[in-house]
Amino acid sequence: MIRVLIVDDDFRVADLHARYVRRLPGFEVAGVAHSAGEAMTAAARTRPDLALLDQYLPDAPGTSIVARLGCDVIMLTAAAERDVVRTALGRGVFNYLVKPFTEADLAARLGAYARFRGRLRGDHPLDQEQIDRAVRLLHEGDRIDAALRKGRSGHTAQLVVDAVRSAAEPVTAADIATRLGISRATAQRYLADLATDGRVTLSLRYGATGRPEHLYLWAAGDTPPPGDSAANAH
Repeated sequence: MIRVLIVDDDFRVADLHARYVRRLPGFEVAGVAHSAGEAMTAAARTRPDLALLDQYLPDAPGTSIVARLGCDVIMLTAAAERDVVRTALGRGVFNYLVKPFTEADLAARLGAYARFRGRLRGDHPLDQEQIDRAVRLLHEGDRIDAALRKGRSGHTAQLVVDAVRSAAEPVTAADIATRLGISRATAQRYLADLATDGRVTLSLRYGATGRPEHLYLWAAGDTPPPGDSAANAH
């Protein structure tokens, strides 16, 4: 379970973000703070894994406390100035999401963060390919089009993502093809892309005869994209 500290000076927005987090499997709200001082106190008390941090706090900028929270940080803020973004990323912020955003936007980034953490579990050394893949996983939730292979359709990719995400159990390429009205070969290509990127888990189902069937299940830490929008208040 990934424990999250919500930090926003607006009580209404903080409550909204907390609701978003609580709806995500694998995440829980460790605490809510409305100032830099409250955030540091809450972080020391609850020891969260991740903070969702606003820049505009009444007593200090969010970027000034990134290193003092003792956890990973994703900025959720209306601040889009170049120097603020540069400072945040330079101080180790894992991602930066500008308000207003939708619940689906936040869910995608938190899902990517969960997969990134999962890839780095354990204490064994990583080779360069594993490190590169972990870094790609961290930001693969930013925009679906960014991860598209040449010749793929962003619209079809999103349909396949939504179909796998919403399935209650593992699905096959034939299941997706039937549901979306596309060919099995097309469904297979998009599902293989998702498996390569770590967005779905792949298992095999063996029948009495013939080749084993590939089963695809959406990776833990991500949920179907809801329709709510986050408030744009800072």
